[in-house]
Amino acid sequence: MIFRPTKDEITIPVVQYELCPAKTFTDHSGKVRLGRSVFNHCEIVGSVAKEIVNRQPPWLAKALFPAGCHLTAACHDVGKVSPFFFQKIRNACSEISPDFPNLPIATPQLESRWGGHAGVSQLTVKALNVADYIPEILGQHHGFAPPVDGMRARDENFGGVGWQQERERLIVSLKKALDADWPHVESMSQARVLAGLTSVADWIGSGEFFEDPASPWHESINSALDAAGFVPPSYKKDLSFHQVFDFEAREAQQLLIEQVTEPGVYVMEAPMGLGKTEAALYAAYKMVAAGSASGIYFALPTQLTSNKIFERFNEFLARILADDCKHRSLLLHTNAWLLDTDMGEEGRPGGAWFNNAKRGLLAPFAVGTIDQALMSAMNVKHGFVRAFGLAGKVVILDEVHTYDSYTGTLLDALVALLRSLHCTVIILSATLNQDRRQQLLGSAVASIAYPLISACSATTKLREVAVPSSPDQAVKIVMQSNESAAVEQALLRAEQGQQVIWIENTVQDAQQRYLDFAARANEVGVSCGLLHSRFTPQDRQNKESVWVNLFGRHGHGQRSEQGRILVGTQVLEQSLDIDADFMVSRFAPTDMLLQRLGRLWRHSDTPRAKSACCEAWVIAPELEPATNAPEKSFGSSAFVYSPYVLCRSLEVWQSIDEILLPSQIRELVETTYRVRDETEPMSHWLNELDNGTPRRKGRNSLRQLARITLAVAGNTLSESKAQTRYSDVDNHDVLLLRGLKRSAEKEPAILTLLDGSQVSLPSNRNSISKKALRELSATLMKQVVSVRVQDAPLVLPTKTLGRFLLQHCFYLGNPAQDEALLRVALVDESGRLYGVEHAPLHEKYKLEYRDDLGYRVIKI
Repeated sequence: MIFRPTKDEITIPVVQYELCPAKTFTDHSGKVRLGRSVFNHCEIVGSVAKEIVNRQPPWLAKALFPAGCHLTAACHDVGKVSPFFFQKIRNACSEISPDFPNLPIATPQLESRWGGHAGVSQLTVKALNVADYIPEILGQHHGFAPPVDGMRARDENFGGVGWQQERERLIVSLKKALDADWPHVESMSQARVLAGLTSVADWIGSGEFFEDPASPWHESINSALDAAGFVPPSYKKDLSFHQVFDFEAREAQQLLIEQVTEPGVYVMEAPMGLGKTEAALYAAYKMVAAGSASGIYFALPTQLTSNKIFERFNEFLARILADDCKHRSLLLHTNAWLLDTDMGEEGRPGGAWFNNAKRGLLAPFAVGTIDQALMSAMNVKHGFVRAFGLAGKVVILDEVHTYDSYTGTLLDALVALLRSLHCTVIILSATLNQDRRQQLLGSAVASIAYPLISACSATTKLREVAVPSSPDQAVKIVMQSNESAAVEQALLRAEQGQQVIWIENTVQDAQQRYLDFAARANEVGVSCGLLHSRFTPQDRQNKESVWVNLFGRHGHGQRSEQGRILVGTQVLEQSLDIDADFMVSRFAPTDMLLQRLGRLWRHSDTPRAKSACCEAWVIAPELEPATNAPEKSFGSSAFVYSPYVLCRSLEVWQSIDEILLPSQIRELVETTYRVRDETEPMSHWLNELDNGTPRRKGRNSLRQLARITLAVAGNTLSESKAQTRYSDVDNHDVLLLRGLKRSAEKEPAILTLLDGSQVSLPSNRNSISKKALRELSATLMKQVVSVRVQDAPLVLPTKTLGRFLLQHCFYLGNPAQDEALLRVALVDESGRLYGVEHAPLHEKYKLEYRDDLGYRVIKI
């Protein structure tokens, strides 16, 4: 519905753009005053954008940032010259001059009908017949496409002809002030980068360096960009592989390094333990040190992955960065980017980008999840900011498998986007089949060698380079349907002094298995641990520091002290250099099983108990009942992995009693995923895989959804909604506290943390320094656990969250845009979770949190 005044209504008076405010400003007393004007703010943002481009590598700036792109950034807020926004700012001020115009007929609440001032910006520029893409860039600078179909800039909604003329005058003034004209945008991928530039420049230009309208701003541009981390890195030159990693490169590693010489796509297929990570990192070092890449983004499969990879990446950066590189100071601890950088408005505490997962995309170096990278190619809120952050970088995609149809479907779109953004994409996998490799490379493949490097650079055709294989390791496989027998075997091996790993497919199963072992382990002198994704960051880091070290190279001297059992989930199969004497795994798709076996007898120099032999037990049902009723036979695993793929994998593994690694990897993967005609009941499970069920989307739907980008009409998805629809990863943040209280409106909120300590959130966020607020927020983020939406506590009203001032530290989401709210629960001394102010906690489950078990869901 479009608001149009009738003939009897009064026409809204026109206010000159010079008088139109863009912001409010809260002083130290807490009073809200008029902030910078629209012209002033737009000029600042344009100047910030220009300096961001100046700090890009020259080749990247020339390729992706056309002349005049900073004018586009500057014009993002021309829509604030409109009566409804004008009145909104006026109404928000605590004090205002009586001479300042008042437009009571302009009801600010109506702005939501056209997406607020961003929608007006889009229509304003569209009316000027500006080139393709630019109107949409302006309209989407808050992350969402505004609903402006069928509207025109001169509609009465936006003040009619008079207000449109003021907006046009503003644009003319900005062109003159910035000495620029509209850029020529050549492609959708370039448009995404410019949209990202516009949003980021707006965030920084709205940040603390520019808040006070009375302060001069020109000299703050460089300081603001330095504070945001936009500082070109410098590197030590000509470091050898040995100087970076303290050992000589193997032949397989050297071959990858030789191939990666320019932007393009490179796939390294090699067995677990061959050093793919080090090879990719050194290739990345060569690219950034030569000036051929703007940074490095190391993308892990999911947030299930161990935090240990962060430590390895930090050690790598400490070796390659020049001694005087300003980024060295940000490598000292994992929260450095939160505490020591100011990303502006959206990157402040309480903003949507105040967390390491997102901010890392804008940093020159980061380890993050593949989900964050995938969203750069999707029609998701601020997806284009991610594209801007990845442009020109070396993007390492670790642990890419054939199985995951979600990641596999979207990966193709991501890789195509990254190529157009002049990225160097290095894909690491132990378990790709031919079809997936071909799709990722975008070229026909021929070689069936394994290990193998496939190189498709920007200027050369596909090269397939066979890699010398390491000697085979024979692994004895015992397919076991009796779980009790497997439990007894694990305890027996641990009693003999062996280091045992037990991998489950769900957190709930891993927690129960740990409880089973913990009850008996002490009796036989065995140590038992648990690792999964549902611990608070502090608890998880503590556990990983102990257990990953014990099962890794650093624990060689302690292995003989006692036997140990480490129970975990997929955390243990991904990106971890751990080495077990004996393994038990719940059955999983072939590529996941092979990945897990890569943690068994991983290194030849690992000291082992005399009784140890290279053996793995796999808990699996019999093939016939599994094929007829997979959900019953595989249990919870059939809700994690496709029943069809589980059955196909079981066909391959049912008769195996020994495998040779790595020589059989290619054969096992190809046999599992080879396309074939099916008869019932397998044709039914294949149909479910393709077309989905009420509980999960099928591959066909995922392929269709993967094509959704900003080029396609439709509603922009919120990040939480995108994750819910596209993947099965944990996707809701739950803040866990011992206590939460606030006595009066102007009093602070007192939060009691899990360790009993307390923090205070001020009623006026401006009463403490920006850095102090960042530190406070980082402390509270250590109290957060990510869980599946169905396992999260019930949502609290925004009013309740606001009453306890949580918006100062956390992004609470925008329910109108279908964004998720932060979930909050209190934890009593027994570990039981209960609701804030006695609110109901969950409709179906009892929830717990214990530092030994993590976040636990118990059916009532």
